[in-house]
Amino acid sequence: MLDVKQIIQDSAQVKTDMLDACASDIQKGAQLMVDAAKSSKKILWCGNGGSAADAQHMAAELMGGLVSHDRPPIASIALTTDASFLTAWANDTGYESIFSRQIEGLGEPGDVLIAISTSGNSENVIRGIDSAKSLSMKVIVLTGKSGGKMAESGDVTICIPSDDTQRIQEGHLLAEHILCESVEAGIMES
Repeated sequence: MLDVKQIIQDSAQVKTDMLDACASDIQKGAQLMVDAAKSSKKILWCGNGGSAADAQHMAAELMGGLVSHDRPPIASIALTTDASFLTAWANDTGYESIFSRQIEGLGEPGDVLIAISTSGNSENVIRGIDSAKSLSMKVIVLTGKSGGKMAESGDVTICIPSDDTQRIQEGHLLAEHILCESVEAGIMES
């Protein structure tokens, strides 16, 4: 039987460690997103598996409203939701370019890409980052302790201080919620 209390303590410790390791980067990422939203730019999200679910969750929070449903929508798109495109493109061309292709079609200078990968080594996310940079988009990377290949690829990199996938995902969720709350607060101040 798993030690439930230990798992909760481990999760809480990662979040405590995020105070020093991530708070400044989360603040910088939030400012990029606020600036984009105030300039009527889009926020695009991508990731695989649990990170794809995060992308969908957070894009919905920005579009619909996290705390306030009385504010204007914030243009936010999860690049993980178009099943017809994803399956056709992956089948006909390759899975590695599913995000870069969408970014080439939807991205514009000043937009923000949120690139999520617990390992930092997801090839399709890396290619998405490359496409975003080629379009003069801003990039916020969310990854784990080592950062993987994505560690130095963003304008802001939020590395959750853990090597455990579950704890990294939990840290990502906290960081993502703070990012979205910050954007919503920044828009409401305007």
